[in-house]
Amino acid sequence: MSTITNGRLETPNEPAGRKLLRLEVRNAETPIERKPEWIKTKAKMGPEYTALQHLVKDENLHTVCQEAGCPNIYECWEDREATFLIGGSQCTRRCDFCQIDTGKPADYDRDEPRRVAESVTAMGLRYATVTGVARDDLPDEGAWLHAETVRQIHQQNPGTGVEILATDFSGNPELLAEVFSSRPEVFAHNVETVPRIFKRIRPAFRYERSLDVLTQARAAGLITKSNLILGMGEEREEVTQALHDLH
Repeated sequence: MSTITNGRLETPNEPAGRKLLRLEVRNAETPIERKPEWIKTKAKMGPEYTALQHLVKDENLHTVCQEAGCPNIYECWEDREATFLIGGSQCTRRCDFCQIDTGKPADYDRDEPRRVAESVTAMGLRYATVTGVARDDLPDEGAWLHAETVRQIHQQNPGTGVEILATDFSGNPELLAEVFSSRPEVFAHNVETVPRIFKRIRPAFRYERSLDVLTQARAAGLITKSNLILGMGEEREEVTQALHDLH
């Protein structure tokens, strides 16, 4: 039988134990409850799902649906809805709630914006959602890639709206201005959680900096959007305060 002692997993075959991953420590602190029946979903791999699967593979694209292991992928893809993931499949940051792989990414493909835009055309989208991994390994942290993807979608798909869900680009005004200049219909940056547990959940981000990113976007005349994830240990009053902060 395995036991956890001072953040280490001890088993009969591994007496010295090993250091737990942060996620394992979080799970050990909060017992995982049995999920209700209504939360379960059935995989529906119909013709639309299959067609979109082939499109993503043929164009060598990445989607959050796949990389984050989203359980809604079957339903969304069957409805021809997907969120494009640009900048590769590896992120330079690690958030506790995210399943996207963390590591040193390969050089990104500068032709990716064109392929994403062509895929938007092939899917017949009137509204495209694009997000990207954090690329702290690059001098511009991927700002050009985000901006160029928006520009290419607009150029190849006149009338199609684009929502870009971006990292914080370290709060650098010049990098953010590059993204803002592409004029997405919506600029999104997620705060994700409340200040008290922010550093634990998102160690590479800062709460106040995320709020400042949204403030800069609004000052640039963009429509902004942000999200909170519930169920990570926050209190109701903290959620209310976070919503006030965002407002």
